[in-house]
Amino acid sequence: MNTHDLPELRTETLGAGVVKRATTLADGRDLIYYDDPGTALGAERAVDARTLDPRPDTATMRLDVLTGDWITVAANRQNRVMMPSADADPLAPQTPGNPSEVPSRYDVAVFENRSPAFGPALAEAVGTAPQASNAPRGLDDLAALGLGRTRTSVGRCEVVCFSPDHSGSFGTQSVTRARTVIEAWADRTTAISKLPGIQQIFPFENRGEAIGVTLPHPHGQIYAYPYVTPRTTRLLDSIDRTAPDLFQHILESEQASERVVFRGEHWTAFVPFAARWPLEVHLMPHRHVPDFAETTEAERDELAPLYLRLLRGVDALYDTPTPYIAAWHQAPVHIGRDTVRLHLQLTSPRRAADKLKFLAGSEAAMGAWAAEVPPEVGAARLREAIERSSPNQTPNPTSDGASA
Repeated sequence: MNTHDLPELRTETLGAGVVKRATTLADGRDLIYYDDPGTALGAERAVDARTLDPRPDTATMRLDVLTGDWITVAANRQNRVMMPSADADPLAPQTPGNPSEVPSRYDVAVFENRSPAFGPALAEAVGTAPQASNAPRGLDDLAALGLGRTRTSVGRCEVVCFSPDHSGSFGTQSVTRARTVIEAWADRTTAISKLPGIQQIFPFENRGEAIGVTLPHPHGQIYAYPYVTPRTTRLLDSIDRTAPDLFQHILESEQASERVVFRGEHWTAFVPFAARWPLEVHLMPHRHVPDFAETTEAERDELAPLYLRLLRGVDALYDTPTPYIAAWHQAPVHIGRDTVRLHLQLTSPRRAADKLKFLAGSEAAMGAWAAEVPPEVGAARLREAIERSSPNQTPNPTSDGASA
């Protein structure tokens, strides 16, 4: 691609003073910079002058007729980089010796994954994959059972870089940076929801080699699915069988329990009544909100310090950083908007300083779980760890105010 054909930087000011600067990479993938309020970075960004191979064809999904689950087959993901050194970090800003994915220095950067499990349906920009055939034809089409059914794995996979530094995690960022990432999550949820064929959007962070992380760079991802995920499908069924305001009932029940970790003005963190994992904690807004795009400025402002307190407490449980999956569950794009509430489910397989919980026969094969740590014990341990990590901001499970 001729670098002169690349579009100009498209700039927009978002909430909390975050500035969004959108452009494209050399192969046509979207790249968006999110600048911290008061950033030291200039307004200009370098052009991605690399010569890249064409984007891979969009992957294929196969239906498991026994469960109704769609399984993506994305062979291009076999060639992902594994734990590179700092001078070969593909998420660091480009240098003469490291032709990485991000051309310029940044605060937060979001770009389309080069090896996605879910890819574009249409040639939306120069250099993208050819138009996909056999795309899903809606939720009814995807719900139909039959042998040998396939569909193109239409969707979107994005990488969210929390920092230009080579190592770290969300929990090692400043409150200002955390607020910028939250603004990016909200902005990307809004934008991706408008793309054709998208049914659900999932921001998450995998942290630690025990989870399967392949890059030490502080980053998360956003997956946009062409279907409603199995976990959310079961959730929708539970709502249908109980009450439309099931999440409010759960929140009130947990707030009255000894499993509360801390409570702010807009958010409560708690270990759930039927926690599966040795470490499991949920973080839920006090009002019904389907996704990040629908949160208020006040909710986002409080979430930044509260989420950091939670993550730093998780790391304070042991002498070494804790591996985890931080999964932000959002309502589907087109259904369940009035009943499915945005919330975090953070889980870790770590059951002791030197022990991990492995999913073996009963859990992996049958989905029948056995928990080793009582949820009330897990909540008490996490409260103590948060107090150690932030002694001047002791969480009070019964307080209506939030400490930052």
